[in-house]
Amino acid sequence: MHLLLIEDDTELCRLMEAYFAAQDVRVTSVHDGPGGLARALTEAFDLVLLDVMLPGFDGFSLLRQLRAASNIPVIMLTARTSPSDRIQGLEQGADDYLAKPFAPGELLARIRAVLRRSNSSIGMAVLELNGVKLCASTREVWCDGSPVDLTGAEFDILELLLRNAGRTVSRDEIATSLYQREATPYERSLDVHISNLRKKMGARRAAIRTLRGAGYLFSPA
Repeated sequence: MHLLLIEDDTELCRLMEAYFAAQDVRVTSVHDGPGGLARALTEAFDLVLLDVMLPGFDGFSLLRQLRAASNIPVIMLTARTSPSDRIQGLEQGADDYLAKPFAPGELLARIRAVLRRSNSSIGMAVLELNGVKLCASTREVWCDGSPVDLTGAEFDILELLLRNAGRTVSRDEIATSLYQREATPYERSLDVHISNLRKKMGARRAAIRTLRGAGYLFSPA
């Protein structure tokens, strides 16, 4: 595993490099926004760990530019823990969001969870229902024949709903699939991912129905 860490706290970078090296994980650290974006776009990494407060331009700006060209998994790391910051990061394409200070072991677990989702291609290779086509092996999606660019979390939610088309999928089921835990009562991340997914599906957005108090359902026709 090779991670790109974009973080201006050089001491934190050294600590994380040492911890991950003991886990046989390679970490490349960059300490500013422009340099981090350049490395993310020109070199091969498995996942990006992205701080919000960076010299040059902030993590949100970096993520917007990165998502315009790449679907590489991204976990945001920041001391800014307000719900609006978390929602902003998720809306712009982050796969997960971890507040500082954090335990290195929790970060590693989240990295592995995100990568498992990104690499998952079990079951039926191609799902096609109600104008939506999903290829699990290549992680590509089309709506009415037009390609749809999804983040890793959005793809995983859509795949889960398609595989259970016609059945209500609870928020806890989705949270367990994404985060390996149940959804918390006030958690907004699932709402953000579903909202973004619907927007990207255009005319087919109505295929994902919300059943208040129960969960979500993909209508097969």
